[in-house]
Amino acid sequence: MSEPVMGVGICRPPALRKFALLATALSLLGCAVLSAPALAAAAPASDVVYSVESAKASKSLMLDVVHAGKRLVAVGDRGHILYSDDQGATWTQAKVPTRQLLTSVFFVDDKHGWAVGHDAQILASEDGGVSWSKQFEDLKRESPLLDVWFQDVDSGFAVGAYGALLATTDGGKHWEDVSDRLDNEDQFHLNAIAAVKDAGVFIVGEQGSMFRSADGGQTWEKLEGPYEGSLFGVIGTAQANTLLAYGLRGNLYRSTDFGSTWEQVELQAARGALEFGLSGATLLDDGSIVIVGNGGSVIRSNDNGETFSVFNRPDRISVSAVTAAGNGNLVLAGQGGVRVTSPTGAGAENGKNGSSK
Repeated sequence: MSEPVMGVGICRPPALRKFALLATALSLLGCAVLSAPALAAAAPASDVVYSVESAKASKSLMLDVVHAGKRLVAVGDRGHILYSDDQGATWTQAKVPTRQLLTSVFFVDDKHGWAVGHDAQILASEDGGVSWSKQFEDLKRESPLLDVWFQDVDSGFAVGAYGALLATTDGGKHWEDVSDRLDNEDQFHLNAIAAVKDAGVFIVGEQGSMFRSADGGQTWEKLEGPYEGSLFGVIGTAQANTLLAYGLRGNLYRSTDFGSTWEQVELQAARGALEFGLSGATLLDDGSIVIVGNGGSVIRSNDNGETFSVFNRPDRISVSAVTAAGNGNLVLAGQGGVRVTSPTGAGAENGKNGSSK
């Protein structure tokens, strides 16, 4: 584990998506200060340092897992990117041009994907996650990007610490700092970005900050949210204009009008109200929603987020992300690496490392 990165100036405690939930990742962040916006080119090929191949990569800290078509792709510590073509039974380590912690990954189709992480790095793949190139980094920021979302193969956004909002209109060949599109004078951390059906794009972050765009991210409206604590994630449901925002201490809120109004969703665990932080979510093909978080929390809704069943895994290992596996099963990513579970989150079969590329 690397030493915390120290900046110049006053440090404020980071309330970043996933890091606040995964204690092992907190020291990777430390107190960082965002310098003046500047765009940096990728390092020359001769200077590229690749992630270290590891037989235990599938059991190391993984912060996100998604689908690239039928393939699974997971990202995490030390620049590790893994992919699986057998629904998580075995994993192959991709060759990745970084050793930085990667925080999020997004695929717009079965070939084109992007991953983001520390040093404001953005990596891209055009072959479903088998190989990756570095599109962007900004060492001067000394802070991470925390989420990435693309509308299509050309247009996308990356969000991160201290109000960072980057945009591209050419598939990442060029990235522009457009943080000034947001009314975010305090530079609150932007923890997550997601699309909302028939409505637009939504961002959530530190101290309950919320922003929405109905025009593909050209303009943004700041909203007064229902919660003053940090929100770590947002997800659109299968229902038009409907979304869920979630964060610290099991706080979960639902809106049916693209964030204009909100209702809190009560989460009851076996021993009372759920108070573990929530960090990641997925919308399954059948319209059901699964949200995961600290303490092994796995919660599921079959009614567009109106109500949830709550399950806490006995191992209590923090879970950062979730997606579907075959036969209705789930793939969880977190402190214990990547593992396949039952539809409720029960069970704990770790994936095995296959070959490295």
